[in-house]
Formats: sequence, structure tokens, C-alpha cells
Amino acid sequence: MQRTITVIGGGFAGLVAAITAAEAGATVTLHEAHATLGGRARTAEGPYRTNEGPHALYRRGPHWTWLAQRGLVGPLAPLPPREAARFRFHHAGALRRTPPLRFLRHTLRTAEQAPVDTDFRTWATRVAGPEAAAQAAAYSGVALFHHDPGALSARFVQERMHRAAALPPEATYVRGGWGRLVERLAGRARELGVRIETSSRLTELPVADGPVVVATSLAAASGLLGDASLRGESGRTVLLDLALRTRKGDPFIVSDLDAPGWIERFTAQDPSLAPAGEQLIQAQFPIAPEASKADGVAHAERLLDLGFPGWREREVWRREAVSGGRTGAVDRPGTTWRDRPAVDRGDGVYLVGDEVAAPGVLSEVSFTSAVEAVSLALRTRRLDLKST
Repeated sequence: MQRTITVIGGGFAGLVAAITAAEAGATVTLHEAHATLGGRARTAEGPYRTNEGPHALYRRGPHWTWLAQRGLVGPLAPLPPREAARFRFHHAGALRRTPPLRFLRHTLRTAEQAPVDTDFRTWATRVAGPEAAAQAAAYSGVALFHHDPGALSARFVQERMHRAAALPPEATYVRGGWGRLVERLAGRARELGVRIETSSRLTELPVADGPVVVATSLAAASGLLGDASLRGESGRTVLLDLALRTRKGDPFIVSDLDAPGWIERFTAQDPSLAPAGEQLIQAQFPIAPEASKADGVAHAERLLDLGFPGWREREVWRREAVSGGRTGAVDRPGTTWRDRPAVDRGDGVYLVGDEVAAPGVLSEVSFTSAVEAVSLALRTRRLDLKST
């Protein structure tokens, strides 16, 4: 009997699930509520090709091998050596070319694995001192999108900090923005016969002859599954995108070590993201639940004043947004990824995305959960067929 799988959601997790199922011989239908695929991996069309916040592929991640084996990584945007030298750190109110020595030693140390049941601030203070601990917590915000990384599980923060600070760098950039990666994923899905229905918003689970993979946010999944327990903690961050007229000497990155915040000039490695003579800057500044978008924008502008002289007169385009509950799960002390909502929801329904019970960093969680969901779905389907 032909196996059938329905996927709800056409973002990164949904497309990976659809491809994985189709490669295993299943008949797959994918429903996407919007007119275009991609979810948070969409790249804006037009002169400024912005992602929804900083996006990068980590070479040591499980999805890197999976994409490479299928020829889906595509052209990458290498960083010119001269730009790598333009990494700046904001510390004690000033921009510096090098980070404090204690911070550097702590972020690169691998001798001691951080505990799960202690918060990062307490553990890092014990091993490196309070100043280095605060700096490391702020730096880790680039991979957390959370206003207070020090309050999270020490193991959770340590893993992300080491991945972000790895030498040689793990992060790689997709030329043209992540939308190009989505296009390749969608093309692969269609080649395999996946039926993709866009502008197909479902308000309840479909009556399907086979498993259903729900690849949406937890909030949307809660409504579809009628399960109010589907909740998770995530970061809340201000996203600021700017196009500036090009000026020689602008930094590539400004990392704030006084409070979580990150500015990156994405046209340093990929000039195609903005028109000639202009550069695209994307920044993320986590804010507390009670803080406003204006607070995050003010933080960003203070760092822009230090790192990008005359940026106000050079500004030709701007976009501001607050991203809440859309930045991946965070783990409090005493919890790990295993404590998040389970992938297998029972009755042939599977939940995937970056806030579910799967290992990895950032988009790796979406990938891992998608592959796991399809594996469970097909295994269960085979068992059901044997019992009939």
C-alpha cells in the first residue's frame, strides 16, 4: 500500500520533512498558509534582500551534511580576509578590535562541560569571574535572541557560545539570502513529486489517509491540535535592517559585550543583497518582556553611532520589527531539549520546528525534528500494515 504523509507548513522544517518522506517513497502533500514558502527562512524580494534576522548555516550541524549530499547547499558567500579583520567588540562604552583576554579564554575553553541544572551566570562566574561571565553571556546572545542569557541553563548557553565562537568559524552564508536555499528545497520536493499547495491555511487537522506532520509555530500548532499545553519559552528581539551608502572602513560586525546585541554588515560577504554603492546591515537586539521596540532600536543606534560614522546621513532605507516567540526554544536551568514538547503527539500526528524536543542549535532543531518525525511516521505506518 502506498504510504501518504501530509505536511502542514512550508518553512525549513516542513520542506525537510516533505523531502525526507518523498525520498522514502511516500506520497506527500504540503500545505503552506502563505503565498510563498519559507516561513522564517524567507528572504525579502526587491533591492534589499533581507532575512528575518541573521541567518547562517553551521558547518558542523547535521543539516549541512544532509544538504550537501543532495546538492542543496548552493553557492556560498565567502568573507574576504580583509573584512574578517573588521570585527569589533563593544566593551565598557568603547569599540575595541580585540575582546578582553578573560572573555576570550572563557569562550574558547572546552575542558569543563557546563552543568544543566545551574544557570550560566552562576557557573561562568565560578570558572571565569563575574566580568568575563557577563561578557560571555552577552556575546552568546547572537545565537540565543534572548535578553538575559545568564539566567538560562549553563549547558544550553555554553553549547551555543562555543559554536558561535568556534575557530575556524562554523557559520557560512547562503549567497542571495536564505530564500535561495528555500527555492532549492522546494525544487527538490517538486522533483520528488511532492504536491505543494500555497495559500492553503488550515484551521484544523485534515482528515488524512496517513500521518500528519505539523511544521508550524507552537502557537499555531496549539490551535490545530486543540492542545493548550503546547507552550514554550523563546527570545524576544528587535530586528533592525538598514541600507547605507557605502563608506570604506565600516566594520563587518559589532558585538556588544556589555549587553546582548549584534550588528552585521551582510554585504561584506554578499554584495548582491543590496544595490551597487549601498550596503545592507542587519542587527538584532534582544529585549525584556516589559521593554519596547524603541528600547531595542535605541540600543542599536548607540552602537551604530560608535561603529558606523555618519550612518544617519548615509541611510537610504530602514525596516524595524519585533520578533517574539519566533527565535527558537530556550532552556532554563534543570531542563534540556528533551523537556520541550514531544515530536510524537500520538494518533499519527507529529510536531516539528525549532521549539520541540530535538537536539541542535537554531535551525538544526527544525531539521533534526523533521527527519525524526518522518522516521517515526513511516516506522509506525509499516507496523500498522503488518498488523492488518
